[in-house]
Amino acid sequence: MTTVARWVLLAGFAVVCCSLAVGQANPSPLTYDVVSVRPSDPNVEPTGINPLPNGVGYNGFGVTVREMLCVMYRLPERQIIGGPDWVDSAKFDVLVRANHRYSIDELHMMFQNMLADRFKLRSHIQIKQGPIYALTVAKSGLKMTPVEEGFVRNSPIQTESEDVFTADRVPMNYLCFWLSIKLEEDHRPVVDLTGLTGHYDFRLSFRPQLPPEVSSAHESSLPSIFDAVKDQLGLLLTPRKGPIQMLVIDQVEKPTEN
Repeated sequence: MTTVARWVLLAGFAVVCCSLAVGQANPSPLTYDVVSVRPSDPNVEPTGINPLPNGVGYNGFGVTVREMLCVMYRLPERQIIGGPDWVDSAKFDVLVRANHRYSIDELHMMFQNMLADRFKLRSHIQIKQGPIYALTVAKSGLKMTPVEEGFVRNSPIQTESEDVFTADRVPMNYLCFWLSIKLEEDHRPVVDLTGLTGHYDFRLSFRPQLPPEVSSAHESSLPSIFDAVKDQLGLLLTPRKGPIQMLVIDQVEKPTEN
């Protein structure tokens, strides 16, 4: 997701988005070596999609198609539209394995290809103009620690407590995705205008978005997410108009069991 003054980079953004569309004439050859897809047991508690620690795949228990798309395309669910009602209600257990380590982006591409194969998913990216939060580097300078991408496969941002979060090798597109979810009540996606291409470690603490009457004295004393992002990460969240990336589901089918 990218824009600058007068939308100079919008054309390049569209090219990148086109490469993400599922079911193209020449899809990526990246595929998992083992794929298991089954309807979930309704009596088993869902766990979401979790990366394996050695960088070879994911375990997903009790997840919907929309939740899979949300994680693998790094888009809030509100930016994924279309499809039958069951994409939000039918839950699946999905176990995928590669035969050796891959980067996170490669693992995500494999998962997208699996959705195209097993769920017959066809989709496209649509860009619309609307209210966004532009993420930029503050004048005070970046305060996150740059690190190598590596093969650590924890969830990129771990929750220490309700108001404290620790990041491990986070790229900007994931940070924008995570911030967009945290700002869900604002209905503004966070768009990366930082120009940063690396991976970063950081620790972030901010006040939960709770009504004042239910906030504790400790929570009330914490900074807002906007102040925390500026003071603790060296980044700015600025409201403006800009391009919003939407993933449109054109076709999807329930998969047959293995």
